[in-house]
Amino acid sequence: MSAAKIKKGDKVVVLAGKDKGRTGTVIQMFPKDDKVLVEGVNVHARHRKPDQANPQGGIDRKPAPLHISNVAIAGKDGKPTRVRFEVKDGKKVRVAVKSGETIDG
Repeated sequence: MSAAKIKKGDKVVVLAGKDKGRTGTVIQMFPKDDKVLVEGVNVHARHRKPDQANPQGGIDRKPAPLHISNVAIAGKDGKPTRVRFEVKDGKKVRVAVKSGETIDG
């Protein structure tokens, strides 16, 4: 899957891994690595010792990147959908493969 088919701000469904079936919004893209950062999905915990900056210490939770092949754009019904490109009114737009509904534009 091309990195251009999924963009920052898209609502996506996780297709594989420990968070399979969960949905979230793309926070950040890593096109060189073919990875995406999805809000609230694939969250990793890092235990921190207390220090000057953070005297309390504790657990830092932050999302880790997922491979782009493990996510798909969520359609209007919330189910994963594949994407193709079409030219409409001289503009290149993303379109859901089966339903034919325009994703952006």
